[in-house]
Amino acid sequence: MLSPHEFATLMLVKAAPDQIDLNREELDTLLERQLVALEHPASGVVRSRLTRDGASMLQAVARKH
Repeated sequence: MLSPHEFATLMLVKAAPDQIDLNREELDTLLERQLVALEHPASGVVRSRLTRDGASMLQAVARKH
């Protein structure tokens, strides 16, 4: 189960992937659980994105509410 802060970070990655602070502690947990991945494009600007599992988790929670 995710903490409220981890879940909020997951929602932030979905809503504003370019604005997420990559140094957030919660992001480490989401990366370990493979709910978020980091992209390293040629531009050199690292960007976060939801993985399929991360998107599925958000969809599952949305269905329950």
